Amino acid sequence: MRVLIARQDNIGDVLLAGPAVRAVAARTEEVVLLCGPRGRAAAGLLPGVDEVIEWCAPWIDPEPDPVDVRDVEQLTGMLAGFDRALILTSSHQSPLPLALLLRLAGTPWIGGISEDYPGSLLDLWHRPEGDVPEPLRMLALAEDAGFPAPADARLRVREPLPDTGHLTGGPGYVVVHPGTSVPARAWPPERCADAVRLLAAAGHRVVVTGHGDEKELTAFVAGEDGLDLGGRTTLPELASVLRGARAVVAGNTGPAHLAAAVGTPVVSLFAPTVPAARRAPFGVPLALLGDQQAPCKDSWAHECPVDGHPCLASVAADEVAAAVEIVASDVTPDGSVSGR
Repeated sequence: MRVLIARQDNIGDVLLAGPAVRAVAARTEEVVLLCGPRGRAAAGLLPGVDEVIEWCAPWIDPEPDPVDVRDVEQLTGMLAGFDRALILTSSHQSPLPLALLLRLAGTPWIGGISEDYPGSLLDLWHRPEGDVPEPLRMLALAEDAGFPAPADARLRVREPLPDTGHLTGGPGYVVVHPGTSVPARAWPPERCADAVRLLAAAGHRVVVTGHGDEKELTAFVAGEDGLDLGGRTTLPELASVLRGARAVVAGNTGPAHLAAAVGTPVVSLFAPTVPAARRAPFGVPLALLGDQQAPCKDSWAHECPVDGHPCLASVAADEVAAAVEIVASDVTPDGSVSGR
């Protein structure tokens, strides 16, 4: 049996699909993951994926190009030949546009999670209840499709990861990741820099990570006390750096989920623009900071809609430093976590 699994948005979203992917991979011959360009790097890290198809969905990407009929026809051709398809989405997304293309490609069986009536587009119409964590929400769809959940439903990455000791000086440090793909979810850079200084003063080695476009930010945050790795790691290397950490400080962004996927505790600076019950780092020791009742709650805002960014600006650096000590309490000096 050849199964297509679709998760077409960002790195963190693709990582959250990991338990569902492993469930399907355990019971089928071939798993092909359909993802978007923003999540492509994470697709290569998921255990159980045999092949990746990359396509930018104009109904999901936050900055989509206009719909191009030739592009859609090309995708429809690539979707031919699957026995089953599972369309994994967040609660604010619809599986139905892709389900229509899969029907046109001849897919005989399609499952998806949909708030809207799917008509003949879905064979399995799954409707979850309540604020279910994203990995379990997607895993429930796989289970309903006949793929039992793995014994360990935490996030995982494909092994082996590259050795990054030459970048970090060895395990046992704290990572601060100041950047986010959505500005409304970012802790102010000044607070990040304060946290680096406090953590260093408390005796921690501090490593600051970031994308190649964030080098100015990571240099500012690292200052004189942190090791700046901004723009110096691929995604597999970043996963390795995060694995070696005693704890990771990050906003609601892909590297927070990557930290969870390698088993590292997370101090999450979580803006309530999306529900933490669904989107917080999953399956690891966690400290959730930020005013979850701020006016931006559930707004899905890209830019902060409230003057002063109160949901996260209200979090002081000493709160973050204290939270690091708590979540890292189960971590040994060599960077491993008890029971990891």
